[in-house]
Amino acid sequence: MESELREVRDAVAGARLPLQTAHADVARAHRNHLLAQLDDYVLPRAASLDAPLLVVVGGSTGAGKSTLVNALVGEPVATTGALRPTTRDPLLIHHPGDAGWFVPTRVLPHLARVRGSGARQDRGTGGVVRLLETDAVGPGLALLDAPDIDSVVDANRELAGQLLAAADLWIFVTTAHRYADAVPWGLLREAARRDVAVAVVLDRVAPAVRAEVSGDLTQMLADEGLGGAPLFVVAETRLSGGMLPPEYLTDLARWLAGLSADSDARAQLARQTLHGAVRDVAQGAADLAGALEEQRRLAIDLRGRVAGAYDTSDLLRTLADGALLRTEVLARWQDFVGTGDFIRSVESTVGRARDRVTAFVTGRPQPARKVEDAIGHGVLAVLVDQAGTAAEHAYQALSREPAGRALVAGAAQDGTSLDRASPDIAERAGEQIRGWQHYLLELVRTEGQDKRTTARMLAFGVNGVAVVLMIVAFATTGGALLGSEVAIAGGAAVVAQKLLEAIFGDQAVRRLAEQARADLDTRVQTLFAQEQGRYETLLPDTGRMDTAAQALRTNAASALAALAAVERA
Repeated sequence: MESELREVRDAVAGARLPLQTAHADVARAHRNHLLAQLDDYVLPRAASLDAPLLVVVGGSTGAGKSTLVNALVGEPVATTGALRPTTRDPLLIHHPGDAGWFVPTRVLPHLARVRGSGARQDRGTGGVVRLLETDAVGPGLALLDAPDIDSVVDANRELAGQLLAAADLWIFVTTAHRYADAVPWGLLREAARRDVAVAVVLDRVAPAVRAEVSGDLTQMLADEGLGGAPLFVVAETRLSGGMLPPEYLTDLARWLAGLSADSDARAQLARQTLHGAVRDVAQGAADLAGALEEQRRLAIDLRGRVAGAYDTSDLLRTLADGALLRTEVLARWQDFVGTGDFIRSVESTVGRARDRVTAFVTGRPQPARKVEDAIGHGVLAVLVDQAGTAAEHAYQALSREPAGRALVAGAAQDGTSLDRASPDIAERAGEQIRGWQHYLLELVRTEGQDKRTTARMLAFGVNGVAVVLMIVAFATTGGALLGSEVAIAGGAAVVAQKLLEAIFGDQAVRRLAEQARADLDTRVQTLFAQEQGRYETLLPDTGRMDTAAQALRTNAASALAALAAVERA
């Protein structure tokens, strides 16, 4: 069973809950509790079933825990007094022969060890366990005086709960006046659920009410599934020199001495508590998997919101519908291919367009640089504007969810403004546009390598033909143009296509246009994926979360199966 439990421990440690959901803090506390339970008790006990029992003496403030420990040891080793809380650092008292079990960090590994005379003084740091060797405690068990379970100090209260989870046996100390308090009964119910071995000490009981109070407490224990827990009643008396007379604890001392002398009884008690703890850990791991899966679903939703904001489908359609063939681009194009009369003549006689274009390419049209620059500026403006809009939408989409708000707020604290596009978006978009235009130059140069095509390209040059290809790439439909621009842009597209057909042929033009569009689409998607990545880095990896949840469930099931096999054996 030990190897299965170590795998459960690894799975719990690997379960991260990064999103600040409504239940995140509770789930994280649960995860920390599971790790502490595994490290402090389950793994050490599973590895060494024959190790001494750890008997944790716990209870409410002022119940007399430290006084009880002092009486069992026979000297004032635990701090007592009216100032609360009296116990801040846990005191672990063991037989000298058992030092090898407790001096190393086999149990309670998160607490440093303090030994010797200094162990008699409660330093109040909460980060150490004070070790004390004495023959007054028999071999095979150790007493641990824990802080108050209802301490006014949060750290003490948390430590007390952790120590109780590390106990093989919990000696719960209460009084005749406080035995029905809610806080201890919450822990007692937890102990019953986990099948932890429990003994109860009813302290400071006046003889007149002994039968009534002890009977009531016995019934309450039975009602909560703890009917088999031994009950020891300590009569009310005055302390002598701060010490409780040892004869008042005769029954409890005899019972502990019996455990010390009976290795089989100790093993059975340790096995009972361990098996209950394993079941509890397995259920806790499954609960943690559920919390992790809840976060994974939210992470998927948040990623979907960001992906929706950066969806380039509409943008790519805009770049392909002729919307860029307006104003400056149209003007530069008309200057490049000739007068408006020429374009209108091509539009009115589309059937004779090839002949006209073929004759036209023997001329000397003006340089293509102005058309190329106008196209570059137009595409740049569209990309920068769309990147700003996408950033705004992504920011708003995340901000509608509390977990998303926490993510973007954290990024803002680090100096990242996610409500707008990256500061260098224009520069990076320009690089992509220039890269695309260079790609078209190489595409045209490669396509025009045969002698006949080369001759046809001489009139325009490689740059000129590449510009014509740009016009074709941006005018596949022309559907976005309005009013008088329809005829002008449509004519520009027809002229550009006929020019290319005259040089390369019909099929080559279609292929070149498709390649030009595909390369531009890829560059736009790359640019926007980089922008989207600013949000993606904030969001957890959903694949890892799924793997972690599956590991929790699988290893918890394996641990339960191993436990069942042990119990059958």
